[in-house]
Amino acid sequence: MKKVGIVMGSTSDLPIIEKAISVLKEYEVPFEVRVLSAHRCPAEAREFAAAARESGFSVLIAAAGMAAHLAGALAANTTLPVIGIPCRSGASDGTDALLSTVMMPSGIPVATVAIDGAKNAALLAVEIMAVTDDGLAAKLEQAREDGRNAVLKADEEIRARYK
Repeated sequence: MKKVGIVMGSTSDLPIIEKAISVLKEYEVPFEVRVLSAHRCPAEAREFAAAARESGFSVLIAAAGMAAHLAGALAANTTLPVIGIPCRSGASDGTDALLSTVMMPSGIPVATVAIDGAKNAALLAVEIMAVTDDGLAAKLEQAREDGRNAVLKADEEIRARYK
């Protein structure tokens, strides 16, 4: 199985990234975590993205706050899917990161999840990989069914409680 590359702009993003790591472990998807800044080490970030396919990655996840150019910088240097996680930070509480991540020029797409949305970023990565992996697809279907059953159980309990 190919792996997911998780890149954060700095270790301050690690608490967010750990949520993605948890999901990937749950689905038994291999991953590699890196700290590469689009601004402080742009050559290394570019080299990582450019070699990602040959290095066995199928999807890249990039988390960054403030100006949040990391996902776009990676996407500019690979044709692999890139999922951006804008992180809450600074005076605008993550809105700047959201806009920097989602507003990519035509031809260089970045899939963008919610501010601090690492869990959904990892799930999207798993869904992308499940296109060609029936085992992952089955795990995703089971997780959806489990979620449905949990909500229906909660509904039943609430209805019984407030009759």
